[in-house]
Amino acid sequence: MNLNRLELLIGKDNVERIKKLNILLVGIGGVGGYTFESLVRCGVENITIIDYDKVDETNLNRQILTNLNNIGEFKTDIAELRALSINSNIKVNKITNFLDSSNIDTIDFSKFDYVIDACDSIDTKVLLINNCIYNKVKIISSMGTAKKMDASKLEITSLDKTCYDPLAKILRKKIDKKIQRKVIVVSSREKPMDIKELGSNSYVPAVAGLFITNYIINDISKY
Repeated sequence: MNLNRLELLIGKDNVERIKKLNILLVGIGGVGGYTFESLVRCGVENITIIDYDKVDETNLNRQILTNLNNIGEFKTDIAELRALSINSNIKVNKITNFLDSSNIDTIDFSKFDYVIDACDSIDTKVLLINNCIYNKVKIISSMGTAKKMDASKLEITSLDKTCYDPLAKILRKKIDKKIQRKVIVVSSREKPMDIKELGSNSYVPAVAGLFITNYIINDISKY
């Protein structure tokens, strides 16, 4: 994969560091799909993805991995094919399963440089955060992007500093306060719309996913 344009920005040494990263990505839907896509295009060559879901028609408005031709297929399978179509050197380890307390111990968190939480389950988020803190692995967690219309209100912050985010509010009740300031999240300061269903658009989840990649790549290259 030709990464000359990225080398012009951050240098060859940093590009080589990015290639060698070992990343765990949990959830490859609206947020996670854009994170996955942008990490692949930045040259990351070792990504483990965990998702149990299949593509549904309702995913088409906001999930970059989906199209009319792959409805009904496992998202992990289509993610691997897309990655290989971009970079033939990439290694995608697929875990097509729902991550919870019954199988979290099968994951060796210590081998990853970064863990990305882009899943929808509160319980899984808590498990990921606690395991990463215990193993001293860097984690960045996506908070809620539903019921939001202004992508400019998204930011990278710590869990204890989030506001107007119902998902983050629930997490703060479940995560020890001493840990919260250590948990990096992407969250929106926009007040959620007063609607019953979890309506979502194409661009707020996308920007949240790109913010995650922005955080990781800039953390590696010290920009």
